[in-house]
Amino acid sequence: MLIDTNIIIYAMKPEHQVIRQFIAEHSPAVSAVSYVEALGYHKLVDSERVLLEKFFRTAKILSLTRPILKRAVKLRQLRKISLGDALVAGTALVKKLVLVTRNTEDFKWIDGLSLLNPFLSEP
Repeated sequence: MLIDTNIIIYAMKPEHQVIRQFIAEHSPAVSAVSYVEALGYHKLVDSERVLLEKFFRTAKILSLTRPILKRAVKLRQLRKISLGDALVAGTALVKKLVLVTRNTEDFKWIDGLSLLNPFLSEP
């Protein structure tokens, strides 16, 4: 499994214990893009930064490789998609991982990409 940045952000919020539990149980990987997106957010407060840094110290961070870059380019040639989403989707496709995201609508058009929205099973 590969978790999208939005899942990491939701997991920081106290009301999303179910998402934190999901992450703890599945130990999903993260894209290097999510590392930059989450920690690079300009409005991040110190307490959030501490939580994210702790998470990323233990998370398996997948680097951007040439095959991932090529897949992201192909996705952007097919349809309008943000650079971050293209790189995350490319990572999931190349590594053959299920992409865990709340934004399934942004990715459902991508052939061969398996998606999981953990909020659909949240009480």
